[in-house]
Amino acid sequence: MRELRGPIGVAIALWAVVATLFHLYTAGFGFYEPRSQRSLHLLFLLPLAFVLYPAGASSPKDRPSVLDWGLAALAVAANYYSYAQAFRINLRFENVTPLLWPEIVFGVVATLLVLEALRRAVTPVLAGLLALGILYLFATEYMPGMLNYRDMSFSEIVETMYLLNGMGMYGSITGISATMVAIFIAFGAFVTGSGTGRLFHNLGTRIAGRQSGGPGKVSVISSALFGTISGSSTANVFTTGSFTIPAMMRAGFRPHFAGGVETSSSVGGQIMPPVMGAGAFVMAEITNTPYSSIIVAALLGSLLYFFMILVSVHLEAKRLGLVGCDPSEIPPWREVLKDIHLLAPIFLLLVLLMMGRSPHFAAFWSIVAVLVVSWISPRTRLTPRKLWDVLVQAGNNMVIVALACAGASMLVACLTVTGVVISVSTLVATLADGSILIAGILLMATTLILGMGVPTTAAYIIGASIGAPILIQMGVPVLSAHLFVFYFAILADATPPVSVASYAAASIARSDPMRTGLAAFRLALAGFVVGYSYLYTPALTLQGPVLEIVGQVLVNVLGLVIIAAGLFGYLRSPLPMPLRMLLVPVGLFLTLFEAYSVWLRIPVELAVLAGLAYWPTLLSTPAPVRGETTRRAESAPD
Repeated sequence: MRELRGPIGVAIALWAVVATLFHLYTAGFGFYEPRSQRSLHLLFLLPLAFVLYPAGASSPKDRPSVLDWGLAALAVAANYYSYAQAFRINLRFENVTPLLWPEIVFGVVATLLVLEALRRAVTPVLAGLLALGILYLFATEYMPGMLNYRDMSFSEIVETMYLLNGMGMYGSITGISATMVAIFIAFGAFVTGSGTGRLFHNLGTRIAGRQSGGPGKVSVISSALFGTISGSSTANVFTTGSFTIPAMMRAGFRPHFAGGVETSSSVGGQIMPPVMGAGAFVMAEITNTPYSSIIVAALLGSLLYFFMILVSVHLEAKRLGLVGCDPSEIPPWREVLKDIHLLAPIFLLLVLLMMGRSPHFAAFWSIVAVLVVSWISPRTRLTPRKLWDVLVQAGNNMVIVALACAGASMLVACLTVTGVVISVSTLVATLADGSILIAGILLMATTLILGMGVPTTAAYIIGASIGAPILIQMGVPVLSAHLFVFYFAILADATPPVSVASYAAASIARSDPMRTGLAAFRLALAGFVVGYSYLYTPALTLQGPVLEIVGQVLVNVLGLVIIAAGLFGYLRSPLPMPLRMLLVPVGLFLTLFEAYSVWLRIPVELAVLAGLAYWPTLLSTPAPVRGETTRRAESAPD
């Protein structure tokens, strides 16, 4: 991202501020009709991709090039045409009314601009997938098997990408980005700008700093708290990891493990209510489920995820004989309480969501609350200068998510209009042959592969369009099926060989990215367990009898401790490798094997943990009574 200064920097910052204010205004006082809202959303954000992100290594880093300005101007023109002609476009008959020549011209231009913006600002992988999807539309009649489809004319392809209201560039996924996602990104920028990150770090240090491996536990707690408002794993790594990773290394953790702790914790922030990641808002729209219900459904799973990371950090610290933070680094409670008022907007957000208010309404008034409570203390006060920086940051942060949603919506359109989604779903269902486990493995692999190259939101959108209907047909509840896909779209950021968040953490820890990714994968294994638990029981979504919910929590807690002990080789004492290799599958089996009641599996898990805790005592030879050794030696034959 360019570091722009001078008049050019001020002008671009002003554009970002206007983009943020537009989304704040519409969230607080009412949205435009869908096409107008989505067109203005991309009109403000698509040009920023060209002026903020250079085209390549040889492009100027301190200013946009002439080409960048030209592409930005075309982005404004193409989206303004869609906005200005929204009434007429809404009244036309899709796939029937002939296209006007301006629609063809601007449709081609807008499609190419989105491809280039994805390549620059998001990832070349998503740009490449979208390009392949568009090329596929031109060659559908020549494709074999399930990829074969009728001939599509050039104008029909342009219409699919540019003019349809339900899918394509201005489809429903872009609509979610233009309404709910944008305002929550602004909320995260406001909360961060007020100093809430400092509060979370101080609170985490105060709670866990004195314990064994304290800096590692501080990283888990602060990243979980910060992730609830940031919604981005990579941003979370750079924000909290800049001070938690060095602190862990000073405490004695190995660099790649420190990076892995920060990666797994930051990735988990996207599944931690109340804000979660942008994909959660997409899930609310796709499933027609209130966002408050998604928060409730995701709560237990996220707590279990972070529980295993904390247990793993504790076991690793005990194995290495590490102590807690230096007492001088632990802030007193009075220092923590100086920022405690910053929690009020987050509580207000939760209250409004639980009252059934719309997410954008709750986020808007929570932002107003941030502005008010920040003035309670001079060190949290959002002065005009700080407010300007927050508005600029919010606008810049919206760019990547808006592009990812638009690109994913266009790719899903390519797969939907040609029937590929139905064909792939049928293939997976045939291979699974009614087995939820096999279907889950196939969809997990697909989502992880997608998530290694594209952002979480895009990976979830594509994975949910293909996989969620299959799981639902097999009897998995709608929300559980979508949470399964959502979990693995997120966990791709911590899964080697391509885990973007691990690369970010490795750059701070100066460790090998692959070793950091493997450490993050081991720490994030709870996400895989929880993801599969969603398939077999609705109890983790807080649905069903209380006793069943309690049983599922206990069986997962105990099973995750067994798995962590196997992965990190320690419980009360070091564990030998043969035993460790046995513990991981045993823990997985006892946690996920729903053929037996949880109340049968829980005693077995307790017995396994008791055996692990006392196995050195059970296997050791009793020490001889004092003096007995001498007597035995005297009576022994020569």
